This record gives sequence, structure tokens and C-alpha cells, in this order.
Amino acid sequence: MSLTRYIHAMGRGPGRARSLSRDEAADAMRQILAGEAAPEAVGALLMLMRYRGETAEEIAGFVSALRDTLPAWEGPRPALDWPSYAAGRTRGVPWFLLSARLVAQAGVPVLLHGWNSHQNPIASVRGALDVAGIPAAEDMADAARRLGDGGITYLPLEAFSPRAFELLRLRDVLGLRSAINTVLRVLNPAGAPASVQGVFHPPYRDLQADAGALLGQARLTVIKGGGGEFERHPSKDVTLFGLRDGVVWQGAAGPIWDGTRRLADDAHVPQDLARLWDGTLDDPFAEAVVLGTAALALETAGLPEPDTLARELWRSRSPAQAA
Repeated sequence: MSLTRYIHAMGRGPGRARSLSRDEAADAMRQILAGEAAPEAVGALLMLMRYRGETAEEIAGFVSALRDTLPAWEGPRPALDWPSYAAGRTRGVPWFLLSARLVAQAGVPVLLHGWNSHQNPIASVRGALDVAGIPAAEDMADAARRLGDGGITYLPLEAFSPRAFELLRLRDVLGLRSAINTVLRVLNPAGAPASVQGVFHPPYRDLQADAGALLGQARLTVIKGGGGEFERHPSKDVTLFGLRDGVVWQGAAGPIWDGTRRLADDAHVPQDLARLWDGTLDDPFAEAVVLGTAALALETAGLPEPDTLARELWRSRSPAQAA
């Protein structure tokens, strides 16, 4: 079966076109991942979906098919899934990496995974891993081992799904993001019971929450974060979307820092992550970013009094662990 009938269903025109069912989307993605679909058809399908607006059923179908191709996760699963797939044009230093370290320090194993295009050196997530004290894994097996040893690791997309990496990079050919960006945020490759996700465009908050519900995700928090990452601005109200015990949920978080400042602050460099962690950099705003983001992640993981816990974890952090 080719992609033709799915392209036809979505592209018939006003009043006749329709979205794909979950089963149809899963079948389409299986063909794509198996290399059975013509490149032109893959581009047509993804751009039609982009034009119409992808649905939760389509995203869930794509995710199910992609999960079937992933290597098995061996060992204890992470407690928190933390995808990082933002483009980064409007980003500064990725302070959220220190938030993830705090969550791991609370005894919540964190799996970060991703790939980020168009990032300048200041915003580069991968370039900041060493100074943030987070090890990168070579593959799924290595990620499981590192997670067991230190409670946190970063898994590059191309290390666990080269084909998904190729599909994501079609953006360079098509000139637009596609549903693959959403799929990878919802993917949760190790099956963690809780997940945090950032978006750049607000409508995707509902979409990702609904897709998570279809996929049986237990706990999920989605925010419009800095540059599309799960990173909160501490001086703004934040609307929270997601799931609690598999049920669609919405919440809010008020400002925790008085002042006006942009997250994309060119005055900082990646080395400031280590300096903030070890105490040689005094920056109340950056600290509020780290603590506020960590608190949201801790609450998502089900820990009580997350704001208080985040502050306690910050006070008890070990400077010696900073790279």
C-alpha cells in the first residue's frame, strides 16, 4: 500500500478533504520508516498535514509506528522524559539543563533527548552539556547505563532513531517544520511515566496533551517555554497544559521574580551554567529560571511541595559536581 490514498484523503479540497485516523497515520509512518514511500510522497503528506493542521490522532499514530522501530530500553526506566527539539533562534543560554540536574538530584531519573537546528553557540544544548554536568549517551543501551549510574543523561536523536533524524531534517528541504517536530516531543522513547514538553506556538499545547492522552501518558506538563523549550520565564504568568493520571488537565503558575528581562540574554555564555551552579555567578534572574522550571518538572513527576523542594535542592547542590 502506498501513501497515495492518504494524500488523496487529505488533499481532495474544501468540503471533501479529511484528516487521517490513528490507524491510517500509523500505517503511513510505517511505510515511511521502512523506506517504502517515494520521497515526493513523504513531502506531500507532511506538507498537507502542516497545511491542514495535524490532529492528536495523527500524531499518536505516527508515534506508535515510530516506537515500534526503536531499540528496546534495557534497565530501569527514567521517571521523567525531557525532550529538547527547539530551533533556538530566540534562545539564550539553556538554563533548563540545570533544572533537569536538580530534578535528578531529587532522585527522579531524567532522560533528556533531542536535536536542535539553527542554534548559535550560546544557545546550543549539546554544546552546554559538559558545563552543565550532564553526560551524553552513545545509544539507548548507553543511556540506560548512564541513567542508572548518575540519574540523568542526554540521548541524541540520531543515536536512537537515525530515520526519525532524517525525517526531522526534511525541514531543510521543505522550508517548514512538519508534524515530525511534534511527534518527537511526544515520543517518550524510554516510556517514562511523566514528561515535560515545551512549545513555541501556543496551539500545540492542547495538541500534545491530547496526543499524550491517546498514547496512555500518565503525567504530562506542556508550556509555551523559552524558544520552544521546557523553560519558564520567572516573571510571567505561565499557563500549564497536560495530563494528570491520564486525564486532560490545565493549571497556572504565577510570577516568582520581580523585574523585566529576556530569556535570550546575550550577556551570558554557556560557561555561566557551571558558574551559576558552583556559586561564582550571582544572577537572581537565572537562578529563578532554574528553580521555577525545576519546580514545574518536580510537580509533573508527582513530588509534593515542588517549589520548596526546588529551593532545598538548590541549597544542597554539590558545587563539586559542576563540570
